[in-house]
Amino acid sequence: MENITYFSFMLFKNLGHLRYALYNLGFLLYCVIIILNVLIIFAICLERTLHQPMYILISCLSINSLYGTGAFFPRVLSDLLSDTHTISPEACLIQSFVLFSYVTNEFATLMLMAFDRFVAISKPLQYHNIITLRVLTVLIFIHWIFPMLCLAISGILTARLTMCGNKLWKVYCHNFEIVKLSCTNGLILNVWGFFMLIIFVVMPLCLILYSYVKILIICQRSSSQFRSKAYQTCIPHIVVLLNFSIGIISEVTLSRLVNLEMPTGLSVIISLEFLVVPPILNPLVYALNFTDIRKKMIRFIKASR
Repeated sequence: MENITYFSFMLFKNLGHLRYALYNLGFLLYCVIIILNVLIIFAICLERTLHQPMYILISCLSINSLYGTGAFFPRVLSDLLSDTHTISPEACLIQSFVLFSYVTNEFATLMLMAFDRFVAISKPLQYHNIITLRVLTVLIFIHWIFPMLCLAISGILTARLTMCGNKLWKVYCHNFEIVKLSCTNGLILNVWGFFMLIIFVVMPLCLILYSYVKILIICQRSSSQFRSKAYQTCIPHIVVLLNFSIGIISEVTLSRLVNLEMPTGLSVIISLEFLVVPPILNPLVYALNFTDIRKKMIRFIKASR
């Protein structure tokens, strides 16, 4: 990024004493996120009966939540207490990479969850032969590493741009916002970004919806007891999927519609939904719906006292 030594986060200016209230709120949310997701990870890792594909994927969601929020909360909390709100181009690209990879990892994990439930419900007798821990490990590795490689290419292309400005109207680094500040034509990056959006967001979302539609069709043809058990395991995944998808759609819409008139505070809240709500909602949904996870989490809390 030629001619630029730092980027400025403009939304932190003129907050006055409000920044201390926002800091306390952000710190509280981050602590809750860490506690809930660490409890989920420990419960699944330390309980042998939970070493099953579905529970392993749930722990992957919690690991990804810690990964994504770790790139956002410490930085935004320090900015709230600081008088200067600048970030180096290198650090900005790294934060953008982590946040975008958090999104692709989340969709990849949700897609694997949908596939896991589809196989479990459509082929229950062959399930353990199809979804083995080895197969699951390979799928997680591929679906997490490949998007990161593509995002790395996007970061390299962005780093080569010549900047004509350094003011970011976000509270975190966003690759599309950086591209808008460049003097050069960003057509290649926009095409590459559109390609990644289709491959890593739209296609997984379509496959997830296809899996759940097929599951719904199978359930309608089955007994009420079978339906009840299938819904019990699928509904939490659907709730998590809908919440995350709504957050991503809102963020993409806000980033692309430059002429959209909206109060600054509201736009910030909407753009942060995918980073704040899922890491809190996911462990709560799974803890409330899966008795084995809930019991183990309660046991950890009692032991810590």
